[in-house]
Amino acid sequence: MEKKGINEIRKAFLDFFESKDHLVRPSFSLIPQDDNSLLLINSGMAPLKPFFSGTKVPPHKRMATSQKCIRTGDIENVGKTSRHATFFEMMGNFSFGDYFKKEAIRWSWEFSREYLQMPEEKIWASVYLEDDEAYDLWKDDIGVPEERIVRLGKEDNFWEIGLGPCGPCSELYYDRGAGFGCDDPDCKPGCDCDRFVEYWNLVFTQFNKDEEGNYTPLPNPNIDTGMGLERVACILQDVDSIFEIDGMKVILDEASHVTGVDYGKDSETDISLRIITDHIRSVTFMISDGILPSNEGRGYVLRRLLRRASRHGKLLGLEKAFLFELMEKVVDKFHQGYPELEEKKEMIKKVILVEEDRFGETIHQGTEILNGMIRDLKAENKTTLSGDQAFRLYDTYGFPLDLTKEILEEEGLTVNEDDFKEQMNIQKERARTARSQSGVEGWKEDPLAILETIPETSFIGYETLQSKSTVKALIEGEAQVKEAPVSVDTPFLVILDKTPFYSESGGQVGDQGILRAGDFIGRVLDTRQGANDVIYHLVQGEKGSIKEGDEVSAIVTSYRRNQTARNHTATHLLHRALRNILGEHVHQAGSLVTPERLRFDFNHFQPVTAEELETIERVVNEQIHNALQVQVLETSMQEAKELGAEALFGEKYGDKVRVIKTGDFSLELCGGTHVHNSSEIGMLLITSESGIASGVRRIEAVTGSGAYHQVLKQKETLKETEALLKTKQDRIPARIKDLMKDMKEQEKTIQQLKKEQQKDKQGDLLANAEKIAETSVVVEVMEGMNMDELRQLGDRLRDSSASAVIVLAAPGEGKVQFMVTLTKDLKDKGLHAGNIAKEAAQITGGGGGGRPDMAQAGGKDPSKLPEAMETVQATIRKALESNS
Repeated sequence: MEKKGINEIRKAFLDFFESKDHLVRPSFSLIPQDDNSLLLINSGMAPLKPFFSGTKVPPHKRMATSQKCIRTGDIENVGKTSRHATFFEMMGNFSFGDYFKKEAIRWSWEFSREYLQMPEEKIWASVYLEDDEAYDLWKDDIGVPEERIVRLGKEDNFWEIGLGPCGPCSELYYDRGAGFGCDDPDCKPGCDCDRFVEYWNLVFTQFNKDEEGNYTPLPNPNIDTGMGLERVACILQDVDSIFEIDGMKVILDEASHVTGVDYGKDSETDISLRIITDHIRSVTFMISDGILPSNEGRGYVLRRLLRRASRHGKLLGLEKAFLFELMEKVVDKFHQGYPELEEKKEMIKKVILVEEDRFGETIHQGTEILNGMIRDLKAENKTTLSGDQAFRLYDTYGFPLDLTKEILEEEGLTVNEDDFKEQMNIQKERARTARSQSGVEGWKEDPLAILETIPETSFIGYETLQSKSTVKALIEGEAQVKEAPVSVDTPFLVILDKTPFYSESGGQVGDQGILRAGDFIGRVLDTRQGANDVIYHLVQGEKGSIKEGDEVSAIVTSYRRNQTARNHTATHLLHRALRNILGEHVHQAGSLVTPERLRFDFNHFQPVTAEELETIERVVNEQIHNALQVQVLETSMQEAKELGAEALFGEKYGDKVRVIKTGDFSLELCGGTHVHNSSEIGMLLITSESGIASGVRRIEAVTGSGAYHQVLKQKETLKETEALLKTKQDRIPARIKDLMKDMKEQEKTIQQLKKEQQKDKQGDLLANAEKIAETSVVVEVMEGMNMDELRQLGDRLRDSSASAVIVLAAPGEGKVQFMVTLTKDLKDKGLHAGNIAKEAAQITGGGGGGRPDMAQAGGKDPSKLPEAMETVQATIRKALESNS
């Protein structure tokens, strides 16, 4: 049996089934499409479910793929066993109502024997105990001896998930030999020992299970097979662990080299090396598919894997970032089957490095605090960390619960997860309450629920801004009325049979305008959409009254609509520019389009630099000045995707969709209103860029008259600056440089004077220090000092003394800072700088701590400072006197 590498095996499999008239297509993304039941693709058939269920027509009745998959259900076993992994490739051949058992079995045998060159006597087959057809095919068609065909029950060899399509399986096993077996002379597939390795599962989907438990034959049965690439590689390369196959060993060897830890010499460090090896492979593939670190969903899975690998690097002694370089080994080994890895290598590297650096900032402090909690638990003979403590680690230091659990588990401890979840819910409720109180109360969730009959409405505002329409329903307060009189204080809802008013959706705000009917005049304050796509208008009456059945003139405020259209088309240009400049991983995460401004939220792993923002703004304005024609295409969802139109992930679209094409630059699905030509936008100015959540950035911008007013504002600011600096506009930068130079010189002078003052103060403090058993005790309040200055003074006092303990405090506006340091000889006398600082801080309503010889802390109540200083002085005196 020839040893084959993973790239050879994958290629051989796909080439083989291509020769059997299968459509071979690249692996689907790890992000499920149109499937909310999955967070990540976890099997070869998962992306093909619509073809099996009949909701979509497959591009070919025969298909073959090598599908990348992620599973994290057994993450705690990864690294501890030889076979668990979070990432794997599942090779599969599929038939959608075309061939069936005979071909599937025959081809699995042919590929195993002729292409993988497995010895005939090593291959065993299992079938469902009632599947005589599969049994006879193995026995008579293939010629496998009956002693190597095993019948197994429903638990092992029948595939079903609830109701619907299901069917028996046939599995292929490789016999590793008696040396891997048990003492049972009848050992065969189905035994729990390691002798027989299942490497290919053939699922024959031939029944439909109904609610009564009946199995009805399907008119067009399907074939779904799965063969794990890593498992087959283990067999062909004659190794016991997936970490020894060529695709994993090259990564593990590099991890060993980078950490300086030899593999195979220590079971604990081996676990860390295997975790790093597995996780960096998963992370690299996830990022290449556009997944970015975040605190929820698949982004959280990525962050968890990345941070887990980073922590195990630290356990092996690595303090610096290293995963961003290790990913290159993944790219080198796998780009042959996945060319997108090479194309996106720099972006993947950047995402990993940013996340490693971010984690590095929190893990040290969080681990130190958690270690303190662990010490306290053990001292109190407790085994469970409270959910409140775990939540504090998460909320204050960004320490994930999974990491807390893992570290506790290593110490034989647990965490109260129910308590933690309760704290999370309290925080979410607090945030929800804050949001509800932060502005004007919104419209009721479903104001149309009170209507006896929901009228049909249609939107005609793409073609016109005015119409003659009929009033179909009126709602005042919480009641449907036949007539709505003018009331200055109470707006009411109007539903028309057709309307030119755009209702709020897709981030674009609703139109405003006027309704007229006879002597009635009403201002439309907003337009929304309710259940069943019914459009309704919030109207403030100004004159007369309006009745159900009245004909009204509906007139949209054109200036407001046009300015909104400018901002909406500009949003599309901005989206495309972001993807061109930052990378194709950028996707819309939210938007707001108003007449005054636009706001665009998008996935990105770090702040956008000033240079990048400048380029983005320039690219958008170039497209505006190129006077691109804006076309509206109405087509099917499938055709829109084939055109390459951008769709919002998770958004529901109908059979017919609207595509906005701006020249050859931008192509997006959108139901909003737009300009006819990009030149109508005028110009775009980016006003801000910020982070609004982990992995989500926000850009705000203005266009048209909004951009013009922004320029006027900037000109006014420049005029004021000229006056304040007493210079001309072109001299402002030079003038500021001169002023900054003067300030630096003055700062130097001030610092020099401070040092001289501190020297005098230092001498005074030591001269007036309390002496206890040859130890100088300095406990002093230092007005007007910051923490750096406290630390410098404390260091000088300590270094000037043979034996001293120094406690310095600096009060400020609503806070107080403490710095404690002591000479080394005092550590054996019961004094601990961290404990002294903690005691002082707690009295003043704060916290902190540190090393035995140096610590700092903070409090919130300066009024308690005298009490704090008296208390710590008494503590120090007691400790020193008891040791004298």
